[in-house]
Amino acid sequence: MRKIIVVLIALTLFLPSSFFAQSEADQAYIKAMTSQDPGQKAQLLKEYIRKYAGQGTKYENFAYANLCLLQYPGKTPQETVNYGEKALALDGLDSLTKAQVLIQVAGIYVATGQNLSKAQSYASQIIQLAQSNKAKADKANAAKQWQTFQGAGYFVQAQAMEKAGNLNGAVKAYLNSYSILKNNQIIASLKKVGKALYDRQKYNEAAQAFKLPATSMNDFPSLVYYAKALHRAGKTTEALKYYKQAYAKEKSGELAYNIGIILAAQTKTKPLLSQEAIDYLLQAAFLSKTYSEKAMKLAESLFFTQNPTLQYNETVKELATRAKNLENLTNTFNSKFGNKEEEELSEEEKMEMEKLLKQIEAEQQAIKDLEAKQQAALDKFNQLIAQTKQKLGIK
Repeated sequence: MRKIIVVLIALTLFLPSSFFAQSEADQAYIKAMTSQDPGQKAQLLKEYIRKYAGQGTKYENFAYANLCLLQYPGKTPQETVNYGEKALALDGLDSLTKAQVLIQVAGIYVATGQNLSKAQSYASQIIQLAQSNKAKADKANAAKQWQTFQGAGYFVQAQAMEKAGNLNGAVKAYLNSYSILKNNQIIASLKKVGKALYDRQKYNEAAQAFKLPATSMNDFPSLVYYAKALHRAGKTTEALKYYKQAYAKEKSGELAYNIGIILAAQTKTKPLLSQEAIDYLLQAAFLSKTYSEKAMKLAESLFFTQNPTLQYNETVKELATRAKNLENLTNTFNSKFGNKEEEELSEEEKMEMEKLLKQIEAEQQAIKDLEAKQQAALDKFNQLIAQTKQKLGIK
């Protein structure tokens, strides 16, 4: 036994000093990590770093990583970033820890609006890391965990792109994230980006952002914006579908008007749609002060155009002609006979006066008949107005 002890003592004389330092450093790290108190654990990890940083110890990278991830009293966002960046710079982290650090640091950059290009780069690394590990995972739980990391990576990427002004990229990243995470917070973010795109008149892109909220959540604001974006992008048939869905949830004059004008345009090739178009336009006339006059005029024009037997437009034109004839005849009569007594007239003048009076009477009767015909046509249109008011509960 004594010989063995002597040998061991002899051997220690030839061991490098780093052997003891490494062992001592390992013990310091283990002591820190076994502490149950977050504040104490952070303090011990910081002491470990102060004493052993830069000496090539086994756990320096993990000390930085844990300080990045650990929530302890008094911790600032800048500390999170500093420790995380140092951990990543040292490399050697396992995939799970690295992914956590990347998300943490990228999230701080997004929250503060700083280093957004780096945040996007980190998000891409998270996505790639998650895809690689998911493919290698031999258990379902592990694969699911990495899939969640992938979704989180897309979400951070989308947030960074949104803050950097790359709204199109943000929409795609949010959609990728939602396809994995199915989180309603992502829907809210998509709606926000969609509104920004719509306000910038990027209607195709806005429609892409609002499609998921409109079709999966079926909420009224998303349906409206999705329909309006499609409409302004020239996709009227698809817009009509979602205008109607929105109108079924909540009636508004603007929606009714937009439905009406799309249907009115379609009547050129599909005349049978005219009644539906008129119906929506009349509803718009009563539901919106803004669109009331335009909607009523368009409904009236469409009604009489699509009902040629009523000859309303022809009647209006003929009334204008007859009124002009009557005005001319009256002026002629007044200029020739307005200031003369009948006794002063010659027989020839009397005959001319009689002829003018008969012509005036004929025009007046013609106008009266045309007005009756016009009123009959208007009565039919007014019946539709009455039916619309009844439908809307307007007295």
